[in-house]
Amino acid sequence: MRVLKIAVAVLLLTVAGLAQTAAQKTLKLDQVIDRVVEREAAFMESLRVYSPLVETYIQEMRPDKELGMVPDRDHYFLAKADFSQGIRDRVFVGANADQHRHVSFLASPFAMKYVEVGFLQGIILDTGGFDQSNYKFDFLRREFLGDVRCLVFDVTPRPHSGQGRFLGRIWVEDQDYNVVRFSGVRVNAPKFHYYFHFDSWRLNQGPGIWLPAYVYTEENDRQFGGLNHVHFKAQTRLWGYNLRNPNRQEEMTSVLVEAPTAVADHSEQMQDRGPVEALHAWQRQSEDNVLERMERAGLLAPRGEVDKVLETVVNNILVTNNLNIEPEIHCRVLLTAPLESFAMAHTIVVSRGLIDTLPDEPSLAMILAHELGHIILGHAIDTRWAFSDRMIFSDEQAFARLDFHRDPAEEQAADQKAIELLQKSPYAGKLSEAGLFLRALAARSNELPNLVTAHLGNRLALGNQLLRMQTLAQSAPELKLAQVDQIAALPLGARLKLDPWTDRVELMKSKSVAVTSAREKMPFEVTPFAPYLTRRQSGASPVSGAPSAAAAPAATPVAAENR
Repeated sequence: MRVLKIAVAVLLLTVAGLAQTAAQKTLKLDQVIDRVVEREAAFMESLRVYSPLVETYIQEMRPDKELGMVPDRDHYFLAKADFSQGIRDRVFVGANADQHRHVSFLASPFAMKYVEVGFLQGIILDTGGFDQSNYKFDFLRREFLGDVRCLVFDVTPRPHSGQGRFLGRIWVEDQDYNVVRFSGVRVNAPKFHYYFHFDSWRLNQGPGIWLPAYVYTEENDRQFGGLNHVHFKAQTRLWGYNLRNPNRQEEMTSVLVEAPTAVADHSEQMQDRGPVEALHAWQRQSEDNVLERMERAGLLAPRGEVDKVLETVVNNILVTNNLNIEPEIHCRVLLTAPLESFAMAHTIVVSRGLIDTLPDEPSLAMILAHELGHIILGHAIDTRWAFSDRMIFSDEQAFARLDFHRDPAEEQAADQKAIELLQKSPYAGKLSEAGLFLRALAARSNELPNLVTAHLGNRLALGNQLLRMQTLAQSAPELKLAQVDQIAALPLGARLKLDPWTDRVELMKSKSVAVTSAREKMPFEVTPFAPYLTRRQSGASPVSGAPSAAAAPAATPVAAENR
């Protein structure tokens, strides 16, 4: 009984102590805001050491009686960001605007010009002066974004605080006080310059490290800066934060130099290769050089689970056709949005955007069978890339230097071979679904020329004309865009999730949602982002020179008052 009384007393003292500690940790709103401002300043400084890839895809929209709004025109930019001296970039694909780089687009009553760096600026709240002297902060509530508990504030520029200030809402994680999401618009633009509304997300890459990953932008205004009926939406994605040094100097520290007596050739074949074997080895060297260079440039995902899914479909086709190809065929994912695929000696590459929009496995099998046809027919890779000096170029020149286009005769032969393979495959009874995808592509390709422009391989369509597997499309059922249960193609971002730090892709694990309206089908369209935020306890670490987050109390209470 005496022991019980002592235990109860200790428990009461402990509870009282915890209550007192919690009271001491309670911060006033001004203190919380000061921490948010401090963390945002540290974020801006840490951003200087990164040079991720930035992809922006824009779709201008027009009204449709049955489908609501549909794409009418598109634009595409791919660049390598340069944060060392502000928000700048070096362009892979797209017009490089040298002037007015701080706005989203330029407009007059006669024309509108998109500025790619304006979309990139959606990753930051303010280029300078994000503090209480320039902004009023109104605390709203606590809210979870995925697993991350956040403090939500409305942020309003103070009068006469200057041009380009942010107006909108911010979400601040409640451990280190990093801004993890912000949604709104910049205000007080210069004359003939206009800002758009945007929703910006940052993902956690390690303790205290939150990096920009997604920006969704949208405008739908009948009178926007003198322009009538402006309606567009866009996705901006960032990845390649942890691209390795091409020289891989860190590997040199682990080289083991052995004694001369220990050196031996352990290869299985201890003899010279014959002419055919030497040719195959030379082709493979060319292929390996290209794959390595593309991965170092951030254009190709490292090998992962999605590759295995693609290779399973390839093996299904090979096994049912009694084909045994050596060496084994591999698949890789091109990280860009435009719809394209191409084959090298023994590797099939499919773009992220194409995988995203394919509605089912038979449609994927169709794409892979075409490229498999090239390999089986011996349409070899150009072996000039076996010379390593040809791999020495800047990342931004990758699309200009590398080329995997086939001539029309080879494309037609690959189509015929693909039909033969598919007719003997497990997908033979479902080829109408693949043909339906092609019909949907042809129906939208005239309005989306940038989405169907292949930068490394051959186009799938030009205008409203299919350039691949036309026989399959002709045998498909009629395309009915307004029919709810006919899903011919998916929106962009429907299949794959891209890790902005490692460049790895994985399949989306979101639950399937029933489509109740034809307006929700959105084939090949841009949609908003809604990532499930989580915290990484380990893994990524800042690039050398990047400041890390300072420790802060977890889940500090906030005194609910506005400033």
